[in-house]
Amino acid sequence: MRVLITEDDTTIRRSLAQSLREHNYAVDEACNASAARGLLENYEFDALIMDVRLPEGGNAGFELVASLREAGLASPVLFLTARDSLADRVAGLDAGGDDYLVKPFELDELHARLRALLRRARSSVAKVLEVGDFKLDWQSHLVTKAGQAVHLTAKEFGILEVLASNPGRVFSREEIADRVWGSDFEAETNVVDVYVKNLRRKLGVWVVETVVGMGYRFPKV
Repeated sequence: MRVLITEDDTTIRRSLAQSLREHNYAVDEACNASAARGLLENYEFDALIMDVRLPEGGNAGFELVASLREAGLASPVLFLTARDSLADRVAGLDAGGDDYLVKPFELDELHARLRALLRRARSSVAKVLEVGDFKLDWQSHLVTKAGQAVHLTAKEFGILEVLASNPGRVFSREEIADRVWGSDFEAETNVVDVYVKNLRRKLGVWVVETVVGMGYRFPKV
């Protein structure tokens, strides 16, 4: 899962980013609305964590999300702010936010809220993906083959999640690296290939199809 954090307080942003990465999220950081918009124009995110007060203004977070919603953004948004009045909460929801967390907050609560948002975002997708003797439980992150649990590393599961969430869609190696490691990750192209090879070894060659000259995809079922 790839998350964008937009927060102008460097200490809060870096602490939150580190915590999310420790929980196997790919994280990108922006310190203002302009930087966030630039990232959103070039990359896809599964969720946004957005401060309300940014260098561009006291309601810049609200304004950015409202404009992104008008442009078709579907990813869930969690607002962060020190403002806790009912009017502010209503403004955040009306701007297109899905949840609202008041500073100071506990990281455990933020993680729980983020998980809930991601579950709701996936509510239109079957809770379990089954293809032959392969089964993927989205909520528990449990992968089984012929009834036996298969251990995947965080990055292996991340690649499988990206591909299996979009059956039939081709992802380039660069897109996969961006979604699983984040835009700051610099790696040789064959790093993705190595993880794909591991997935095929553990789950079967069929689980990741190669599209020559383009990238990889999960077979359309």
